[in-house]
Amino acid sequence: MTTPDRALPATPVRALLPMIIPALVVGVGSSLLLLGLTEVSEVLKKLLWTVVPNALGVGSYSSLWMISTLTATGVVVGLVVWKVPGHAGPDPATVGLVDPPMPPLVVPGLLLTAVLGLAGGVSLGPENPITMANIALAAWLGGMVMRGTPANTWAALAAAGTIGALFGTPVAAALILTESLAARPAPGALWDKLFAPLVAGGSGALTTVLIAHPTFDLDLPPLSGASWGDLPSALLVSCLGALVGLASVYAFPYVHAAFRRLRNPLLMTTAGGVVLGLLGTLGGSLTLFKGLSEMKVLASDPSGWTAGQFAVMTFVKLAALTVAASCGFRGGRIFPSVFIGVACGLGVSALVPAVHPTLGVACSVLGLLLAITRQGWLSLFTAAILAADPHVFPLLCVAVLPAWLLVTGRPQMQLDQNGSSLR
Repeated sequence: MTTPDRALPATPVRALLPMIIPALVVGVGSSLLLLGLTEVSEVLKKLLWTVVPNALGVGSYSSLWMISTLTATGVVVGLVVWKVPGHAGPDPATVGLVDPPMPPLVVPGLLLTAVLGLAGGVSLGPENPITMANIALAAWLGGMVMRGTPANTWAALAAAGTIGALFGTPVAAALILTESLAARPAPGALWDKLFAPLVAGGSGALTTVLIAHPTFDLDLPPLSGASWGDLPSALLVSCLGALVGLASVYAFPYVHAAFRRLRNPLLMTTAGGVVLGLLGTLGGSLTLFKGLSEMKVLASDPSGWTAGQFAVMTFVKLAALTVAASCGFRGGRIFPSVFIGVACGLGVSALVPAVHPTLGVACSVLGLLLAITRQGWLSLFTAAILAADPHVFPLLCVAVLPAWLLVTGRPQMQLDQNGSSLR
């Protein structure tokens, strides 16, 4: 006679309550470190791209200044990676957004290279370095205060707090962690596992919102109700975005291998800086930096550029992202990918006026992020908040499906230690 399986006991409330204070502290601390990093990089950016060129009588975004500044940024970043203890962490091509804690020794160099890259015009965002730094600090400090607490617990809190701060909402953190938990199933209710990270994500998001008031709304024209004709547009544009993103993914290991032949990190980032400067002269100043404020410029006047100009910006930024992520600069790929999606979507709308610009942008961003990040929920969430139009969301929920079929099982934009793409 077989005995029925016993139901697994729910996580008791008394196990969740002690984590509220640590989660609040980690969330607020993660947000403050992000805000500090952003503020320092903005000050340095103004110095590099406004104060100094004006003092020298050189155009801020002239070809000479873009090439010189990005080359100099590559030199300084390479020196930090080469000489500073910890070497600013492992090769960024081999790490993801949320990884196990690193030794705290790497944090100063990692943050310094992130500030230099953000200020110097490198086409990467702050998300990977700041998440890695917050995870390392939380695991180190939390392990000293609450001995015996698993390092993965602090990693989850810091990741949630940082992602919540980056997006101004804990929803993005919950969606990313839900996918991580699905990859590593364990007994227990999902909301028990998410409880403390949601506290960290909420406190991180609220801190950022109260201090910096961030917004991702591009203020695009409303869709004013979906029609049957919008469905094929949504499907095709999301697939186009995925294909554009996959072009970068497939090129990634080859570009990385080319820079690796230089061996020395100083030579790698210097060469990368030269290439980024040349790309900047081709695509213009809007293709520099992480892309958040630049994509708002594009969206503020979609008729200000032709379809050809949008196409140039799309592929220049795509090339810049691929080079920056391959040659050793520290930074994330989400923000520049969103810029690429915005430029691509507006280009499609300019070429085919029947495609509403809001629909084109949302679906293109959706496909780009699916290809670059393989985070389905994050991609859907980001596309939805950019559009800020409830009529677009049902179309996105359908458009995500063919785009996912294009990217699933394909190489990822992350390499193993041998330089081969992960799958």
